[in-house]
Amino acid sequence: MEYGFVKAAVAVPQISTGECQYNAGSIISLIDDAASKGCEIVLLPELCLTSSNCGDLFGQPFFIHECCKAIAAIAESTVKHNTIAVFGAPIQHDNSLYNCAVVVHKGKVEGIVAKNTLQDGESRWFASAVTIPAGSTVTVAGQKAPIGTSHIFRTEEFSFGIEVGSEAASPTPSGAIMAVAGAEIILNPCSWNEEAGRHNWVKASIAQQSSRYKSGYMIANSGWGESTCDASYSGYAAIAECGNIIAESGRFLTEGHITITEIDVEKVRKERLTDGSFTLNKDVPYIYIEQKANRNGILTRRINPHPFIPEVAERDERYNDIFMIQATALARRIEHTRSQSAVVGISGGLDSTLALLVTVKAFDILRKPHCDIITVTMPGFGTTDRTYTNALNLMKALGTTIKEISIKDACIQHFKDIEHDIDIHDVTYENSQARERTQILMDLANRMNGIVVGTGDLSELALGWATYNGDHMSMYGVNASVPKTLMQHIVRWVAANCEDKTCKATLLDIVDTPISPELTPADDKGNIKQKTEDLVGPYELHDFFLYNFVRNGFSPEKIFFLAGKAFGNRYDKDTIKKWLKTFMWRFFTQQFKRSCMPDGPRVGSCNLSAKSWAMPSDVNPRMFSELCNRLEKE
Repeated sequence: MEYGFVKAAVAVPQISTGECQYNAGSIISLIDDAASKGCEIVLLPELCLTSSNCGDLFGQPFFIHECCKAIAAIAESTVKHNTIAVFGAPIQHDNSLYNCAVVVHKGKVEGIVAKNTLQDGESRWFASAVTIPAGSTVTVAGQKAPIGTSHIFRTEEFSFGIEVGSEAASPTPSGAIMAVAGAEIILNPCSWNEEAGRHNWVKASIAQQSSRYKSGYMIANSGWGESTCDASYSGYAAIAECGNIIAESGRFLTEGHITITEIDVEKVRKERLTDGSFTLNKDVPYIYIEQKANRNGILTRRINPHPFIPEVAERDERYNDIFMIQATALARRIEHTRSQSAVVGISGGLDSTLALLVTVKAFDILRKPHCDIITVTMPGFGTTDRTYTNALNLMKALGTTIKEISIKDACIQHFKDIEHDIDIHDVTYENSQARERTQILMDLANRMNGIVVGTGDLSELALGWATYNGDHMSMYGVNASVPKTLMQHIVRWVAANCEDKTCKATLLDIVDTPISPELTPADDKGNIKQKTEDLVGPYELHDFFLYNFVRNGFSPEKIFFLAGKAFGNRYDKDTIKKWLKTFMWRFFTQQFKRSCMPDGPRVGSCNLSAKSWAMPSDVNPRMFSELCNRLEKE
């Protein structure tokens, strides 16, 4: 597919224990289903051709002969389509029998991967792959194919390796070897019986394997029809990518089933690009499969429009983690600098609200009184009654020392000094106010032996939406890696856990207030006129662009494509193009503000501090702008 996506399927057939031809029919049906949906690869469970519990039948030559005939039928069925199929079967090599994954494509047995780590009495029937000499081949279904362990299969678009069943849980899983050597997707055909509570461990393991390997990870487990003599099998199948399960089947289904999604191998490659662990290992053999690239596939997986926002079940814990990272970092900085107070400018907006909440928590950690937090409201030409009232209510509710210092007279005098017409509401008019506020906070902190707590967030840093040496500057920036979309959720979370009714109501109203720097006068009704999102675009779009550009390393073309999928009908293509172009231009031209930003705690994997994002301040944005211009011509 385009943009590095590989359409993949995990399928669990309904089988009949010990009946190879019947099972082959079930397997073929699912492979055909995957092929009809454009899948480039499909994985089926361990020993699904026979059942994993055939016992001493594995020692019967006629039974293994029937298996070979069934493998031939499955291989022959793939002639008519382009899908690579991987399924489990017993394979005899020399005088030993191996628990194997068979890879077939276009009628050909491309290779066989034997299980290395045997458990639960498997050695009674199967030998370990360690007994197979390097470079060995075996004749299966009338075809000679390579057999061994840790093979990497490579196509035009992606590469994959296979670790069979419980091998994934061994101290040195073969998947790790293959991932380091270049396999972008690891397949695990398995037959893990169910136990109470085990499913959560399995899900966690799948996510962890894909995270540790920085890969796609596919697992297909035995299901309905498997022998229940000693155990039960759920037929669970899942696909993970770089630490997240992106598709999974139901459990205990009574029919064969298939789960399909797309694995982003471009993301896998980006994750590995700056990790020195992933270097080519020439000792791992490669098997090349001549598969035609599928350029016409349709993306079916969900694209999260808000990548910074955790899933609902994880939110409470995640928000607490973020809040405590911010608060403990600030507490340590206050302790280190021996500051007697903290100074926070309060506007009644979202950023300063979170900064104040974090500061209060830091003081609680240090067992310092809230009155040592100096909160300063600094009304200017654009301050509205709503934000002014919210600022006062919040400061009172939190028990801080309140100071109100108007900046109007100082700015009027400053305009006279620099000969600027006060009626011209340009960048000079706006930035003078921001710098006046910062000067007040800095000087007040000096007088109170304190530290200025910065309020600016990650989204503003990405866009350069801050006045240089104005709100851009502080002594410690607690919000520096918190994007605007996430900030709204954290403040709501604090409000939900707030016992003070006035404080809760104030926080919720602040979240609902339009985002604005309030540097130009209000409208005739006293409402906010200068709305940030009208000027630079919706923050939910910019945060989506930011995450996928910085964290995932995607091109403007891919980000545009994904945004169209993520936001559906909420924004049309022209709107997405417009704000993507704005984001790219501002991101590159505003790097000089990030190059000298204050220290601040890192709360997630996407951060723009000089240690996390290194880029020259004078880098030319032309190439990225041209890529965006191409989108406009589509």
